[in-house]
Amino acid sequence: MELFEWMRILHIMGGFTALLTFWIPVVTKKGGTLHVRSGWVYVIGMVIVAITAVYMAIYRIIDPTTSPVLVSFSLFLLYISILSSSTAYYGIRVLRFKTRKERHTHVGDLGFPMLLLISSIGMSIYGYIKDFPLLTWFPLLGGFLSTVQLRYWLQKPKRKMHWWFEHFSGMLGCSIATITAFTVFGAPRLLNIESVSLLLWFLPTIVLTPIIVGLSVYYDRKFSNRKVAG
Repeated sequence: MELFEWMRILHIMGGFTALLTFWIPVVTKKGGTLHVRSGWVYVIGMVIVAITAVYMAIYRIIDPTTSPVLVSFSLFLLYISILSSSTAYYGIRVLRFKTRKERHTHVGDLGFPMLLLISSIGMSIYGYIKDFPLLTWFPLLGGFLSTVQLRYWLQKPKRKMHWWFEHFSGMLGCSIATITAFTVFGAPRLLNIESVSLLLWFLPTIVLTPIIVGLSVYYDRKFSNRKVAG
């Protein structure tokens, strides 16, 4: 079996692992054993997905027999791997530095969102040139998330439990990338259909973004009430 096929199998396994576990940390007790363990299983699945996606995307892009449409989807796969790994990395790193009081300028923590920002701009321009709506508009999400990450690191923490909000927004942002990738690449193959509605491609973003905002508002009020009570 060729290396590409092994990578594809690993990619599918990692993807399904992430899809099956991403919701568990959301609904379980925050900081509890199940939350932490299922969260790490999800992260490991996403690491496998990201690494194999990079390999398969580059393989397809440099393959002279690859069709232009497949090249476009391979570029999107590469972009999704950057988006998912950047948000997952961010979600973990904010916990590592949750006690910080000053600006944070670690090269890796700033470099990842910068890579996401640059790739988001590049992908959006490419999509516009190719008249490919998914590639044109979806990277706006990555551009927004990258600026949020950069602003968080480069400013002194002002919000109570700031790391809490950034952790779940980062991990749910990663989930958006996970489900979108499945919608674009996995679902059509499983259902044996050639095309998927553009609305379906954006559905994970449409559904999960309000959840992120809602949870942020909920926990902001919860922590504020706890402070008042104290």
